[in-house]
Amino acid sequence: MTTTADSRPVSRPTAHTHDVTNQAPPLVGHDVAEDPVLLEGVRREGAEWYLDDLHRIGRRTGSEEVQRWADEANRHEPELRTHDRYGNRVDEVDFHPAYHSLMDVAISEGLAGAPWADDRPGVHVARAAGFMVWSSAEAGHGCPVSMTYAVVPALRNSPGLAAAYEPLLTSRVYDPGLRAPGAKRGLLAGMGMTEKQGGTDVRANTTTAVAASDGSWRLRGHKWFTSAPMNDLFLVLAQAPGGLSCFLVPRVLPDGARNTFRIQRLKDKLGNRSNASSEPEFDDTVGWLVGEEGKGVRTIIDMVTMTRLDCVLGSASGTRAALAQAAHHARYRSVFGARLVDQPLMRNVLADLALESEAATTLALRIAGATDRAQRGDAGERAFLRLATAVGKYWVCKRQPAAVAEALECLGGNGYDEASGMPRLYREAPLNGIWEGSGNVNALDVLRALVREPESLEAFRAEVEAAGGADARLDTAWREVLGELARPEDAELRARRLVERLALVLQGSLLVRHAPAAVADAFCASRLAGDRGLAFGTLPPGTDLAAILERLPAGLA
Repeated sequence: MTTTADSRPVSRPTAHTHDVTNQAPPLVGHDVAEDPVLLEGVRREGAEWYLDDLHRIGRRTGSEEVQRWADEANRHEPELRTHDRYGNRVDEVDFHPAYHSLMDVAISEGLAGAPWADDRPGVHVARAAGFMVWSSAEAGHGCPVSMTYAVVPALRNSPGLAAAYEPLLTSRVYDPGLRAPGAKRGLLAGMGMTEKQGGTDVRANTTTAVAASDGSWRLRGHKWFTSAPMNDLFLVLAQAPGGLSCFLVPRVLPDGARNTFRIQRLKDKLGNRSNASSEPEFDDTVGWLVGEEGKGVRTIIDMVTMTRLDCVLGSASGTRAALAQAAHHARYRSVFGARLVDQPLMRNVLADLALESEAATTLALRIAGATDRAQRGDAGERAFLRLATAVGKYWVCKRQPAAVAEALECLGGNGYDEASGMPRLYREAPLNGIWEGSGNVNALDVLRALVREPESLEAFRAEVEAAGGADARLDTAWREVLGELARPEDAELRARRLVERLALVLQGSLLVRHAPAAVADAFCASRLAGDRGLAFGTLPPGTDLAAILERLPAGLA
């Protein structure tokens, strides 16, 4: 609006500067489970019976509603209320309704403790696939879901406690709120391990536990990084007279009284913003011994092992989600007269990311299959699982940040904008490499397994050598790894290099046996023979990019 010399207003039409063209539509309304790599893995690992449910979850994951929940749960972060209006200590955390919606679906779909109450073969593979698909929409709420899944085998070290709590931990009912456990229809679990002075070195913990006359224990101390503090039960490490021990600590006692669980503050984290992580303080806090006194690490490692599996699943899922966004953008975006997906260099980048994703997904589902068979009494799979879980946790989680960063770059400035969802994937990417033991911790754990449990190496060897003779590059790489294993000197110094090579030969063996020839050939050439650069998008000439890109989730390329 302007005026004339005599101050009369003169209307002018609003300028029309441009139409929106050459932009990708939102990636919504699709089936996230429609992914040949995922579906083939589910069938191969024994859970074909789950595919109809997986597709149903996949369609819901890809819906506009669920994507809105994911955005809202991260923009409206959890809020700590230490006291009520009258000054009473309450130590509660409030979540946005979108978070509760995500949790409700996850629990009702059996992605938490439900597999432990289901004796069907392949049930842990089914749960793994569902977890991968659903958590690709929003990863933060997967933390309490994962811990609830993982707590059951550890709790079984004390049959009486397991009998009391396992039926509610395996429930498919999401029942939030702090109430007496027996009054709820479903329970969620967490863990309290690390302390500020020790971190990973849990034997430096100073939290103490003293036996009470009623058979319970009283804990006093602090924890440094306890996620999901609104969960109902926690496995907590504390120093008992007999040594570091594991205790079950409920937020609310059986009689309905609040247990002392003072939340000092919530962590201000890089990512994982929908999930509350806290620093709780214990002061005459009631707990019950789980397992043997002085054997706390041995007891809680059963829980840690299962959460490490979920770290592998989560990183494979996050890598696949980022790849899907990159491929979707490249399909619709045109540059210099051609779609990005048809341009040679972008095809190289996408194919390289697809190789990384396929190798991660295939390994994750193989570990899930071993978990399922080990739970059913297969000693060989149990031995394989001991080494493969630590190897997979190290490598798949280590590769996720680089892969997500490259996928984000495929979108250019669009990917750097919060509205795209890519920054959330990027902030989430380092988490699984830290949770349940950083890279160094897992690499050193592999060394311990090699020394203390030689049967785990024999099971690992059998898995790799199942592809023996099928690809000379794989055979050569495996001989080199065996040579490294035969040199004990400087083992700790070389631990990361060794675990990386163990992961790559295991992925190579799986792809040689189960993936199309073009995928296996490209993986062996670029990851085992070293015919590539240091960045993604450096696959050598002659690589069958088209065959690799055909493996992208349906409709993305």
